[in-house]
Amino acid sequence: MSPPSSRPRLRIREVAERAGVSPATVSRVLNGSTTVGEAKRDDVLAAVHELGYRPNRTASNLRRQKAQMIGVVISDIENPHFTQMVRAVEDAAYRRGYRVVLCNTDEDPAKQRDYLDVLAAERVAGAIISPTEADAPEISELIDQGTSVVAYDRAVGDRRADAVLSANVDGARMGTEHLIACGHQSIGFISGPTRIETAAERLSGYDETVSAARLRPLVAFGDFRFTGGVRATRELLAQGATALLVANNLMAVGALHAIRESELRVGTDIALVSIDDPPWAELTDPPLTTLAQPVRDMADAAVELLLGRLEGSRKRRKHQVFPFELCHRGSCCAEEM
Repeated sequence: MSPPSSRPRLRIREVAERAGVSPATVSRVLNGSTTVGEAKRDDVLAAVHELGYRPNRTASNLRRQKAQMIGVVISDIENPHFTQMVRAVEDAAYRRGYRVVLCNTDEDPAKQRDYLDVLAAERVAGAIISPTEADAPEISELIDQGTSVVAYDRAVGDRRADAVLSANVDGARMGTEHLIACGHQSIGFISGPTRIETAAERLSGYDETVSAARLRPLVAFGDFRFTGGVRATRELLAQGATALLVANNLMAVGALHAIRESELRVGTDIALVSIDDPPWAELTDPPLTTLAQPVRDMADAAVELLLGRLEGSRKRRKHQVFPFELCHRGSCCAEEM
């Protein structure tokens, strides 16, 4: 006689789909949270009954016995800016007895939603988020269930979240003014997608500065990735740009590739300034002039803001804004060398 077939264990996401809510909402209902409205609670309980869902209480109990977890959601793990940030956050959190769960969204709003649902279902103590979609309702749902949230590098729409940001408008203005001081009048700007806050702010700083100097704006749009930098650089060189300000380090690598492809020399034929200061910036020939963000200080500040909430020492929302530092190295003016 053949053994009876075992039915696959239902997942919380299947219950969420049946009820028309997020997995985080299902988790809150099953954990007895009072933050879910009566109508949604009824929908969840009806779905649980219809599907015959049985929560894995053993796993839930084990999770509650784990060390306090902090979720870190970043937009691109390949970007050295975020790699440095994650390392600094993990160092600071571990020293205080917390462990880190890392989520990489690849600038994909759908992936961000999925990861935020996971963090809500796991009931992490807090989350540090660099959002791809700043107004995602899942961010508010995290806060609704009592999870402390700190926005890093990019603000979120929910004003209850703390934030650690960079002075992007001032940074782009500083870089553009430096290129003007070097004698350039055809200054191109390689922007990221303006749906992302940092890209929009950096473009604004550039636009304001070239307008004040009565120069013609030259803007090409990349995607904060290498290929976008290559494509945008080709476009700006074709328009006669003699200098480039690049909105992040990955696009700066693309710019260097396109400049070499055009048989031009950085610092002689074309000036180049990159926002972000990756470790390789001093190794290019000539070394790359950059606008550096104090990544470790920002990461430490994000952890302190989060732990201040978790440990009860602070209740008021706080935003901290960090300035850029212009690192002169030689890719713009002869006197930098």
